[in-house]
Amino acid sequence: MVAILVTMPVLALVYQAMQGSAGLWSHLLTNVLPTALTDTVMLLCGVGLLAAILGTTTAWLVTAYDFPGRGILEWALLLPLAVPTYIIAYAYLDILHPIGSLQGTIRWLLGYTNPREFRLPDIRSITGCIILLGFVLYPYVYIPTRAMFLTQTANLIEASRTLGVSRRSVFWHVALPLARPAIAVGISLALMEALNDIGASEFLGVRTLTVSIYTTWVTRSDLPGAAQIALSLLCVVVALIALERWARREQRYSISAQRSRYFEPHKVTAIKGLLLFGLGSLPVLIGFVAPASYLVTHAWKRFRFAGVSSRFLDDAANTIVFAATATVIVVILGLIVAYAVRLRPGPSATWFYRLSTMGYAAPGTVIAIGVLVVVGSLDRFIDKTTIAWFGISAGLVFMGSGAALIYAYVARFLAISAGGTEAGLARIPQSFDHAARTLGQTTEGTFRYVHLPLSKAALTAAGLLVFVDCVKELPATLLLRPLNFETFATQLYGEAARGTYEEAAIAALAIVVIGILPVVLLSKVGRPKG
Repeated sequence: MVAILVTMPVLALVYQAMQGSAGLWSHLLTNVLPTALTDTVMLLCGVGLLAAILGTTTAWLVTAYDFPGRGILEWALLLPLAVPTYIIAYAYLDILHPIGSLQGTIRWLLGYTNPREFRLPDIRSITGCIILLGFVLYPYVYIPTRAMFLTQTANLIEASRTLGVSRRSVFWHVALPLARPAIAVGISLALMEALNDIGASEFLGVRTLTVSIYTTWVTRSDLPGAAQIALSLLCVVVALIALERWARREQRYSISAQRSRYFEPHKVTAIKGLLLFGLGSLPVLIGFVAPASYLVTHAWKRFRFAGVSSRFLDDAANTIVFAATATVIVVILGLIVAYAVRLRPGPSATWFYRLSTMGYAAPGTVIAIGVLVVVGSLDRFIDKTTIAWFGISAGLVFMGSGAALIYAYVARFLAISAGGTEAGLARIPQSFDHAARTLGQTTEGTFRYVHLPLSKAALTAAGLLVFVDCVKELPATLLLRPLNFETFATQLYGEAARGTYEEAAIAALAIVVIGILPVVLLSKVGRPKG
């Protein structure tokens, strides 16, 4: 049932796309898809390359070298994860404005008096979008690559050193080839997030497939056309996943658990250590410190000028209530899916598990259109039934109440809960189940007294990640929210679209503060103990 719940929006998307006329496809192929597909491919190539370079080099930096501040840098490099892509675009649009303080200071230092004499390149471009998204999404590569570097045995490194390989060549010929699976996974995750982005791309003037879906649906009121573009985007996602699997098709790595020891970092001189710390801090400064400082400054200005508006409190309540409701449902359904695989392992359980977690691979706009078709059809059925039976119209029961938005959150983020819960249950030996059953416990009793207490940490971590993702989610919230309903994300989007940056600074800062919570959790993962 959970698998059906998640796959229904995708099937509905295909059905809705087939409702469009043949002429609509030709119009899309001629006027919409070429530009959108070109911008999307350019964005993915640029973001993937930049995220791979930043994530891999910073992971090697904090793993291979010992210098002052290395411990701080290890967790600080995770901080850009707390800044959603649309917030960094929102911040830098104002920071790098031609008449802003930064460019004004540069002109003053160079002796220029107005923007016509000197101005930096416009951030509203495909290049600007690639740079900003790359500096926000590189932690997706940094986290698995650093974990891979940490678990590489010192024996391999020392063997290469005794064969006369320099430290630089150790990275290129030993560490990097062994880390390729982790790098590939990290890049694929970063590209998924780049595909899901709608705010940053639209703010920066990049017409991706995701932006085209939104404008086709909302601006032109063309749902079949939006569904057809969404189907094209889904094909891109499937192609990315297939490419990532194909790139790792013949890669198998293993290390000896009995004779392995962690890779010891090389201690460097104070001057070189200071240089390495500066280089490692650059992604943190661009991806977190600069936008966070901007948000704090403008939020304080707004607070001193007019305090916190009542609208902010309403937005906070909407954001927390909907995110918390979706989180509870997602954690429960994720537990059901993961526990079903443990109780009845086999091909059918595995396939149902994969189907129930497929929503995370689809961008929020794709899920939103599928949910709209499903829930809209249900609303129309209920409305016709109440009119026929009672003579009154029920209206939009699910769309108007926000149930459609929660459904989209559940379909999109169920993979986080199911994956985290499955990992937690995998750490519990099957012998515990056998012992509980021999002591007279039923299946329900074993779950209640053995599995659930031992899985609390995994469930809590999964719930935290789901809650933060629901708070940050913009595309699905923007498309499925009820009338006169705003969250932090949608309010920020609206204010940025109008150019009133200070109005949204407090909401943006609240999203960043909430986003720091999983960063704190992730900073404790992967560190060698002792």
